[in-house]
Amino acid sequence: MKIKALFRVEWPTLGLILGSYALWGAALWLVPLPLGVIVAGIVIALHASLQHEAIHGHPFKVQWLNDLLVWPPLTLVIPYSRFATTHRAHHHDAVITDPYDDPESNYLDPAIWDRLPAAVQVVLGWNNRLAGRLVLGPLVGSISFLITEARLGTAEIRRAWALHLPVMAAVLGLVALSPMPFWAYLLAAYLGLSLLKLRTFLEHQAHVRASGRSVIIEDRGPLAFLFLNNNLHVVHHMHPHLPWYALPAVYRARKAHYLRRNGGYLFRSYGQIFRQYLWRAKDPVPHPLWPR
Repeated sequence: MKIKALFRVEWPTLGLILGSYALWGAALWLVPLPLGVIVAGIVIALHASLQHEAIHGHPFKVQWLNDLLVWPPLTLVIPYSRFATTHRAHHHDAVITDPYDDPESNYLDPAIWDRLPAAVQVVLGWNNRLAGRLVLGPLVGSISFLITEARLGTAEIRRAWALHLPVMAAVLGLVALSPMPFWAYLLAAYLGLSLLKLRTFLEHQAHVRASGRSVIIEDRGPLAFLFLNNNLHVVHHMHPHLPWYALPAVYRARKAHYLRRNGGYLFRSYGQIFRQYLWRAKDPVPHPLWPR
């Protein structure tokens, strides 16, 4: 049975994975700066979207093969196995946005917020505006992630980093062999993380119902492709094992159902999000429904 499963391939996803590595190599070796930085940044964001697909069981039915395909940390800072563990914890819908139990929550316990230095509150406040999230978000997110990892310090986390560091070194070794300078690759990685912050900016909201916490963004442009249709986020949360290319048709077939499900948490496009939230906070940093 396992041998048969090995040959059950979702070709669109496999093609994208192989294509992303080819484009990454082209950005490093063939595309001149500064265009190479832009191309590499876009590819790094796409690769992270493909890591998300692999976590959910694509393109093969054998999980270790999916993991092996996307293991290289092109973003450098996040071990794939930690991304997988925290993301699966996030998919317990009952805890979405919980400041403690949802590893992907951007909300804080109000009691913690009240004790933060004023300067940190200012930075986190700007991080809740789209302009701030794009510029500061990769740095804020990376620092927060590293602090949490160090604070937890479990055996699983230590193993994950022990596996991550040599593979990260291999990625940096390839960069060293390429014409792209280290500073340029770090800028590309930052750009890739910034693009991912656009995807996650409105992904979830505080809501009394778990079903009302995940967004629908009806964008069908290049950003939707870059994010592998995760802008249809409530559909993904309801059907986490559907491949990325199936989500739009599933949404169109039962659009009214999904919008009832999430209480009409809807945006028409990423352009609408830029217009509404580029300079305005989407919601407070302290969880608005959390008891003080």
